[in-house]
Formats: sequence, structure tokens, C-alpha cells
Amino acid sequence: MAEIVSLRKDAEGPAGLVLSTLEAGVLRLTLNNPPANALSVGLMQALAAELERAGTDGSVRVVVIAAAGKLFSAGHDLKEMTLHRADEDGGRAFFEATVRLCADLMLSIARLPKPVIAEIDGLATAAGCQLVASCDLAICTDTSTFCTPGVNIGLFCSTPMVALTRAAHRKQAMEMLLTGETIDASTAKDFGLVNRIVPKEYLTQVVTKYAAAIAAKSPLTLKIGKEAFYRQIDMPLQEAYDYAARVMVENMLNADAEEGISALLQKRHPEWKGE
Repeated sequence: MAEIVSLRKDAEGPAGLVLSTLEAGVLRLTLNNPPANALSVGLMQALAAELERAGTDGSVRVVVIAAAGKLFSAGHDLKEMTLHRADEDGGRAFFEATVRLCADLMLSIARLPKPVIAEIDGLATAAGCQLVASCDLAICTDTSTFCTPGVNIGLFCSTPMVALTRAAHRKQAMEMLLTGETIDASTAKDFGLVNRIVPKEYLTQVVTKYAAAIAAKSPLTLKIGKEAFYRQIDMPLQEAYDYAARVMVENMLNADAEEGISALLQKRHPEWKGE
């Protein structure tokens, strides 16, 4: 087997591939790789670096992943990948490293101790659809579309499948994977891939409202809750209840829980300490 090459860098890839703004605790990360916003190696490195920083930045409460242009993301940069077929190993090492980088990026979203919202306007296909499915919440315009079309070009969307089958209902996910057909926003909501559909002109406004509402909660509580959600979801029922009970007891002993309950009983706004 060819040796796996490393695509990780101390640098964050070409400048400007991910635009970053922070306001009122909400970090907006905008994919900026037009026209397709392909998940090139550079873009994935840049997004991973931003998420890593966000994880330890106390001023960040919620992350929003959006995209510039008419497409959310067309998935992997197939031109970039095809160029490496000329490598001595036929591209194996580059393909393995690229897929691993993408998987680590998606895992970093699930493991980030802060909620991540996908803001979708346009097409999200293949690994772009995987990115949507990997986020904790997803809000899209009524003209957005989604697909996992790898089967159409002889390449089953195996890695997008991992996130898709954990976001959408099983048979609907299999329908997307087997047919490669594009689904509209309404169908994506029915499938469980997105939470809300809004008119294009109100997308950012609605996402910002959701993000602000979440950012107002205890950051410690959000961290505890998100971690527990992803850990218990694949456990057997009894094990999940046992685990969740332990988490809730520990949560109850935290200062923020004491403050939140006191504030409710005293009919005032809580003052979170993050502990």
C-alpha cells in the first residue's frame, strides 16, 4: 500500500478561502471558493483551522457556516483530485489523505464544544451535502437543493453517507445515495436533512436570530449537551439513559445550572459564569 501523504499544514491554505466575522458571540465562516465552493485541500485546511480556533475562543458561542455565491458547495474538488492520477501510485496516497482530511473536518464539527449552524443558499452536493449533514442545525432557502450524486459517475458517496445516514431517515438517505437525484428544500426537510426553509431574502436574518438565541445560553451547558447528544445517539436505550442520567447529575452540580434555576425562581435573567 502506498504511504499516506500528509495534507496538514501550519498555514491555513490560500488566503481568503474562508471568510471570518465575529459579532455578538456568533462566528460566521463563509466558504469563498467560487464558483462551486469546492472543498479543495486548501479550503478544508482553512475551515479546519477556523474551527480549531473557535473551539478555544471564549468569545465564540455559536458558529455559522455559510457560502458566497450561488452554490453552497459542490463537494470535493474533482479537478484537483484528477490531477493526482498522474502520480506514481495513481493518486492513491493523495486520495487517502484528502478523504482523511475531510473526515477529520466533519468530525471536528461534531466534536466542537459549540453549536454549528449551516446556512444554505443554493446547491449542496456530495461532500457539500455531507457538510450540511454534519452541522448541528441547518437552515436553507426555498430554492436550495441537495444531492449525493457520486453513483452517477461511478463513485458511491461513501464518506458523505456517514453524515447523511445520521441526519436523514435511513430509507430516504439510501434513496439519495442510490439514485443520485437532486432533492428540493421541501424534500430535504421531510427527509430530516434541514431544520427550516426560509425565503432567500430572510435567510441570514433567520439564521442570525437562531444563533443569537443559542448564544444567549450558558456556554458550558451547550458544551455538555452537544457532547452528550452525539455520544448517546448510537448507544442502546438502557446504556443511553444510564449515561444521560450521569451527565444530568454532573450538569446539575455546575454553577451555571444553580444560577439558571435561581434566576427562574427569582424571575430574573441568569448571569452565566461558564462553570
